[in-house]
Amino acid sequence: MAAPGDVRYARTHDGIDVAYMVTGEAARDVVVVHGFTTHLDLMWDVPWYPYWTQRLGEHFRVIQFDKRGTGLSDRSLGLGSIEDRARDILAVMDACGSEQASIVGISEGGPMALAFAALNPGRVDRLVLYGSMARVLRADDYPDGVDEAVGAAFVEWIGRIWGTGEALGTLFMTHAPDPEAALRTAAQCERNACTPQMAQQIMRHNVDVDVRPVLAGISAPTLVMHVTDDPLVQVAWGRYLGEHVPDAEYFECPGDFHCTWRVDEFEPFMERAVAFLVGGAGGVPASRPPVDGHRVVSTVLFTDIVGSTELAAELGDGAWREILEQHDRVAADRVARSGGRVVKSTGDGLLAVFDGPSRAILSACETRAGVAPLGLKIRAGVHVGEIERRGDDIGGIGVHIAARVAALAGADEVLVTRTVRDLTMGSGLEFHGRGRHALKGIPEDWDLYAVNH
Repeated sequence: MAAPGDVRYARTHDGIDVAYMVTGEAARDVVVVHGFTTHLDLMWDVPWYPYWTQRLGEHFRVIQFDKRGTGLSDRSLGLGSIEDRARDILAVMDACGSEQASIVGISEGGPMALAFAALNPGRVDRLVLYGSMARVLRADDYPDGVDEAVGAAFVEWIGRIWGTGEALGTLFMTHAPDPEAALRTAAQCERNACTPQMAQQIMRHNVDVDVRPVLAGISAPTLVMHVTDDPLVQVAWGRYLGEHVPDAEYFECPGDFHCTWRVDEFEPFMERAVAFLVGGAGGVPASRPPVDGHRVVSTVLFTDIVGSTELAAELGDGAWREILEQHDRVAADRVARSGGRVVKSTGDGLLAVFDGPSRAILSACETRAGVAPLGLKIRAGVHVGEIERRGDDIGGIGVHIAARVAALAGADEVLVTRTVRDLTMGSGLEFHGRGRHALKGIPEDWDLYAVNH
């Protein structure tokens, strides 16, 4: 089957070309974030791909893209972090003039969709997740995950059989009416979507992903859908999303597939998804309470001058005031360069917010370098979490956590929470563990990491 639209390219914030396609001319937009690998020229021979496009296209303008590292998008410039990949959605929306859209996250596309919805609430109308997850690996607070050894073995298997059609043709998509023809089609899609090594890198990233910390900040009306006996993505992972995304609707239907060659098996899910996306009176499902626009997920940066009291006493009031003014100018400039906003000065440091953790880390590192000629050392703490907007000021648990993290940092150290590390994995940033710490007034102990930069 020929592709129903033309392929175009969007340039991302970090210089990646992402291939996308727009079909339909409806007034409202849906962005489909597909799982694992795709190829905008070839996936139309896989029945469920045109089925989803056609059914959604009855009501919406449908925007689809090949994720970085796969298909017609750049393959040689790295996979990127979950933050980078979420921002690719933003680049695609901007390129095709979509100010706001409903987001449909399928399988591995779910974590991307969740991160995007949490970090860009104003751009997301509704969120639908199918066969997806927030995390794969088992943890003390996530007993339904798999062991690391199981995840590693699966990654190795993907690389070993990639290009034969076994992955896409028999595991990710089952119930083929003609298994031999399905295997040939899937093999061609595999070989053109990415190489075996890239398939392994993508799957390793999928196994390591953890977007649970952003779930509480999802403000868009959300529908979570899952097949009861999904052989690839455990139903427990879908139920977890249904329980932890605020006020999410959860829909589970009997079946034994992840994706299927028999598109009629998708119909219960598609009917529910379309009804949810179209919405009820006023366009918002009745089960969803009004969204508090003052509570959002954001990246918070705190910085603090090390030994400021001693320096002030040593230099005297006049000289110290001049040093502080120079510090504030440097810090504000570095925050602005990284796309952040200075919320306020804390006397000998600052509080700033960003739309992503990598930008906050870059700002902290550049501030550290910028104030060094002034004879100053700073400590910094970065966290991604829920905050409360209070006019031009901010508050809430996310702010308190970032402040406590900064207080534990050493001289010239940028210290981050595990949430920050997980969202930036794959970005090129490197960290080393600083152990588990109690944060005053914050429940439970927290894993902290120092930036190697």
